[in-house]
Amino acid sequence: MPQKVDNPDARADGAPAESSGVKSARRAVDLIETFAANDVWLSLSDLHARTGFPRSSLHGLLRTLLEAGWLEADTNTARYRLGVRALICGTAYLDRDAVVPFATEALERIREKTGFTAHFARRNGTEVVYLETRESQRSTHLVSRVGRTLPTHATALGKALLAELTHDEIEALMPATLPPLTPNTITSLEALHAECAATRERGYAAEIEEGTLGVRCVAAVIPYRIPGTDAISCSMPISQVTDADAQRVGELLAETTAELGQQLRRAGIR
Repeated sequence: MPQKVDNPDARADGAPAESSGVKSARRAVDLIETFAANDVWLSLSDLHARTGFPRSSLHGLLRTLLEAGWLEADTNTARYRLGVRALICGTAYLDRDAVVPFATEALERIREKTGFTAHFARRNGTEVVYLETRESQRSTHLVSRVGRTLPTHATALGKALLAELTHDEIEALMPATLPPLTPNTITSLEALHAECAATRERGYAAEIEEGTLGVRCVAAVIPYRIPGTDAISCSMPISQVTDADAQRVGELLAETTAELGQQLRRAGIR
């Protein structure tokens, strides 16, 4: 007769108890991401409308996250926002990324040579996440904080990284209709494929006021992974550059990222 093995994860009805635990963890993550996607204080009613979670569950999740430092509360309005723990964990990600110190040096060189703001970013699905920025000293509005996300189709960074994928991979990844950030943002997959083809041809991506009005950008992939996951861009006020200027900066980025890719591979970073 087989020996019975006690399963501490089993419920009285025989179903695994871990399902409820996983569900709570998933909801906690979703709640944190909801706060990250909104730049305002959120009440329990706001969160219920955005997530659809039962109010009873939200009460418990909010209390737990608040006690752990992931949230902070405004007692006067009973609203919440992300707490300092989120920053600590986000900073830890950057501190442990072996690419960041090398990329930071490259950003410094690009800013010195061009006088413009330089960014280092990584693709996360259909978005690019800014991991480091070196701001132009004469910039008054080109501010991209670390952790900011933007859609790939509306940025030179994103186009450079999408150009690393095949036609079919892009089709599978991107929605059929691309939401605009400005009146100049491309909104069709056909136009996106054309942009990716042009990026592959010239060696860097470009966009004019597609992500931010008044700003044009160029970007190039750092070739140390296949397909590339990281890229560097340069943001330029349209009033300060000509097409020839943007081309020179794009070529500089292509040259700099190629050197950076070699440097990372020599260091054994993949």
